[in-house]
Amino acid sequence: MKKGNHTVLNQTFSVPFRYPVYFDENIFDKENTLLADTLKGDKIPKIYVVIDQGVSDAHPDLLDKIHTYASAFSDLFVLATDPLIVPGGEQSKNDQKSFQQILDATSEFGIDRHSFIIGIGGGAVLDMVGFAAAIAHRGIRHIRIPTTVLSQNDSGVGVKNGINAYGKKNYLGTFVPPYAVINDFTFLQTLDDRDWRSGISEAIKVGLIKDATFFAWIASNAKALANREQAPMETLIIKCAEMHLAHIGGKDPFETGSSRPLDFGHWAAHKLEHLTGYQVRHGEAVAIGIALDSTYSYLKDMISQEDLHQIVSVIDTLGFELYVPELSGEMLLKGLEEFREHLGGELTIMLLEELGKGVEVHEMDTELILQAVEKLKMFQLKRQGA
Repeated sequence: MKKGNHTVLNQTFSVPFRYPVYFDENIFDKENTLLADTLKGDKIPKIYVVIDQGVSDAHPDLLDKIHTYASAFSDLFVLATDPLIVPGGEQSKNDQKSFQQILDATSEFGIDRHSFIIGIGGGAVLDMVGFAAAIAHRGIRHIRIPTTVLSQNDSGVGVKNGINAYGKKNYLGTFVPPYAVINDFTFLQTLDDRDWRSGISEAIKVGLIKDATFFAWIASNAKALANREQAPMETLIIKCAEMHLAHIGGKDPFETGSSRPLDFGHWAAHKLEHLTGYQVRHGEAVAIGIALDSTYSYLKDMISQEDLHQIVSVIDTLGFELYVPELSGEMLLKGLEEFREHLGGELTIMLLEELGKGVEVHEMDTELILQAVEKLKMFQLKRQGA
């Protein structure tokens, strides 16, 4: 097409993305063919496995199980080398050593686009492994095996990959869907109480902004969840993952705009993680961020005091902190600008219009934010006094 003095060639194409999210138990038992069936193809692929250190410590027989499983299904896939054990948590995203080890392995062991990289671990490790898989050979098939509540119900079932850089969370990364996600509920049994609880905050989040009935269910099951009852936790994980996938399948899966409703409570959470040197874990920071933005919504006369108390009560019953000292001060407010920059456009913050219904705003009153922080501090003092 001729336009003025220049020529323009336009190309438009679409690529469908489809990936399964499985829920199962004991996936490395020889009698369980789910993983082997997922790897089955026209050729026998090489498999490179990366394991979260915390998972390997909690499951000392895991390496033997993986080798035994690979031997049992040697007609379907082959291990390229022994699994790589990497530090868990945000360390895996802050220190790029593990990230580089995976890239080095793809070259050394011939892990190509017909191979698979399998990540086993929490959300941070899966983010890092997924990013390495996404950029090596411009994309190696990646299978996620999430092992925490947070990764099974939220981060592990999504399409985001990344590492931290320049003092900012997820500064480097990609939007690349996994080949498959396999959730093994067996891994949840060895989580410590903090990691068991941490992922529940993401379920609170989606309930508050999308589904009042689900939030009410969480409220009525809060004590059972806090007491580590497996059945309600499995229900929570599947429901939360289903809602997360429904959002991804919507109009903006790769977040090209500034609207990110699933980041309710996250602008403060991301900054809080950094301010505490990641001593406050992501799910714990999200719980505080939800409490903060819910309190702000109340101060803006968007939700009632009764609604706010119900939200705070659920977060408290589950055992989350409502306030930490790092929440105070001007440094927190810098998180707003960093969040806007991360969005790549105008500031867009999700607040609550009512329980189960979020509403986006494009500016925040810094004085009200500080008032909300003080109110959370009083909630926390009251809780400690009780």
